[in-house]
Amino acid sequence: MRSFTYERARTPAEAAASVSSRQGAKFIAGGTNLLDLMKLEIETPTHLVDVQDLGLDQIEQTEDGGLRIGALVSNTALSAHDTVRSDYAVLTRAIAAGASGQLRNKATTAGNLLQRTRCPYFYDTDMPCNKRKAGSGCAAIGGFSRQLGVIGISDACIATYPGDMAVALRVLDAVVETVRPDGETRAIPIADFHRLWGDTPHIETVLEPGELITGVSLPKPIGGQHFYQKVRDRRSYAFALVSVAAVIQSDGSGRVAFGGVAPKPWRVSEADALLPNGAKAVVERAFQGAKPTEDNKFKIPLAERALAGLIAQARS
Repeated sequence: MRSFTYERARTPAEAAASVSSRQGAKFIAGGTNLLDLMKLEIETPTHLVDVQDLGLDQIEQTEDGGLRIGALVSNTALSAHDTVRSDYAVLTRAIAAGASGQLRNKATTAGNLLQRTRCPYFYDTDMPCNKRKAGSGCAAIGGFSRQLGVIGISDACIATYPGDMAVALRVLDAVVETVRPDGETRAIPIADFHRLWGDTPHIETVLEPGELITGVSLPKPIGGQHFYQKVRDRRSYAFALVSVAAVIQSDGSGRVAFGGVAPKPWRVSEADALLPNGAKAVVERAFQGAKPTEDNKFKIPLAERALAGLIAQARS
């Protein structure tokens, strides 16, 4: 790990201003992803701004009947919250499917949204990777790609966003709240938060330099039955080959988002509308234009089977 300087911020605006004013500075909270990447010298920040003392660790009701989740709420606290468990159960189920209990105790809401890909070539510093070093090439294209993306990918990168929580947030139409270095705030729909790779896969979100996540807002509960199905190579502590977050109403309508298949949680509104027609119709529309490799083409029928199982549960 390379040397770096460190400070503890006192306010969100101060933290944002500090990171924006220093080349190579980064925020740190739980550190469950960043510290691992620093040890491998994939991330080499020159300065760390600790945001753990900013008081962003509360879950509160909003005036419109929704819920506001502070950026520093741990995954464990979020998944165990009574309102989340009763009214936003897909979120509890998605978080419980991720990582280990120890990591969930430290991982934060904002950090979970910002975790980086688990592509093996991204983690291998001897291999070219456009996410690690822009313009160096993508070793995954033509390489081992079983875990990697089938849709929303590009000629520069076929990595996937690895998280579970964000897939549930996408179904719930969450909004990410931030503060900029100048103190101004903004609200970013979760649908727009993560970018598709295009020619710049090293730029993963729409956050501006120094912009700090302060919370995530959920609209009022949408009812229905909530499901999260994660298909993986082993039963625990493994990233999804395919995951499906779904909220299904009594009339068969609902919402569906997929994980493990794209650079961001993958949801297509036109596919949502086809949910009463069954899993095949939904997946055909959601994965229209997919470009799987020979290694990962199984992901599309796997997504269909996983969704079909959830629809059957909803009907039983």
